[in-house]
Order: sequence, then structure tokens, then C-alpha cells
Amino acid sequence: MIPGGGQPNMQQLLQQAQKMQQDLQRAQEELANTEVDGQAGGGLVKATVTGAGELRALRIDPKAVDPEDTETLADLIVAAVHAANENAQTLQQQKLGPLAQGLGGGGIPGLPF
Repeated sequence: MIPGGGQPNMQQLLQQAQKMQQDLQRAQEELANTEVDGQAGGGLVKATVTGAGELRALRIDPKAVDPEDTETLADLIVAAVHAANENAQTLQQQKLGPLAQGLGGGGIPGLPF
């Protein structure tokens, strides 16, 4: 219910929308600067990605390198990157989830989203 029974205060709505946009941008910047790890093979392969999912580092223990079996190494790399990306998605949900709920859950009264 809108106080006073009239139209929503457009200035107030615009200020709320602008603040939410700034909060979202700040959270996205934090994600881009935060690194999370994933590993496979008991730590033989470790991948580091940003909270936004950008691969930053890949560490391979020499014990994981077998010239006769490069397929296993490739599988370990894929698994480590996948694990790191899952951790990045969890971080995204933690950082952006409340903001998305605010936008999609009626966080700004009078707007259709």
C-alpha cells in the first residue's frame, strides 16, 4: 500500500534504484577482486578463480604429471577448475543474492520487478 493513497514518490523510487545499482556494482567489483580455489586429486591440481569466474592461477604438483597418461592430468585440471567455479558461484550467491532479491522481490515499491 502506498502511503497517502497516491502515486509513489518517483524521486524516492529513483534514489532507491540508484542505491541498489551502486550496491550491485560494489558487490560485482568485490567479486572480481576476490579469489577462490578449487582442487582435484587430493590437491595435486589447484585452480584459483575470481569470484566472477575468471581463471587466475593453475598449480600442478609434479606428481600429477605422467607423460604416459596426460588424460588423467587433463581430467584433474578440468575438475579443479570446475570446483573453483562452483566455489565462485557460491560466493556470487552470497554477495549478489540479497541484492537480486531486493530487485526481484519487490525491493522497490511500485516497480514491476
